[in-house]
Amino acid sequence: MRRLFALLMLVAGAAHADDTAGEFDYYVMALSWSANWCAIEGDARGAQQCKANADYGWILHGLWPQYERGYPANCRTTHRAPSRSQTAEMSDIMGSAGLAWHQWRKHGVCTGLTSDDYFALSRLAYDRLVRPPVFRRIDRDITVPAQVIEDAFLADNPGLLADQITITCKDSYIQEARICLTRDLEFRTCGPDVIRDCTLRDARFAPMR
Repeated sequence: MRRLFALLMLVAGAAHADDTAGEFDYYVMALSWSANWCAIEGDARGAQQCKANADYGWILHGLWPQYERGYPANCRTTHRAPSRSQTAEMSDIMGSAGLAWHQWRKHGVCTGLTSDDYFALSRLAYDRLVRPPVFRRIDRDITVPAQVIEDAFLADNPGLLADQITITCKDSYIQEARICLTRDLEFRTCGPDVIRDCTLRDARFAPMR
């Protein structure tokens, strides 16, 4: 059993080492509804993002390089890590400098871009997508079919199709909206491992405070 475990770890490590910065097929932009994340885990952490005066709405969880199936992570890079001021500048759309740092270390290094360019591209992708204002008008905890969240994004983003976005759930809450983009940030069909929509008909959705 120990030999089998060691072999599996070796294979996993070898596959991981094959991930090469700049070699990928498309991006997934993940947006997280801040109030739901706080309810799931942020409040318990005492996260700054979840303070009473915070008002983030849909935050950018990350811009992730993807293969047609699977994704690279933690690639080797010759580019310098971002400075504290760089990651702090992303907190307005990412909720915290810590998240920006984590996204660079796991995903940004696989783009082949500098940290400056990766964060600039992330902000550009975030700004290009309309985040439906209807969610801002919710004033109490509600339950909705997950499909309703997807439909709102489709209605407010002409050109975005159903197979180019997926909604995920966690702990009975709406977790994320994930939008698939070409390397030029155009909408594109998601890979088969990404397009796994949440099917809950009574997913929880919390209002911004």
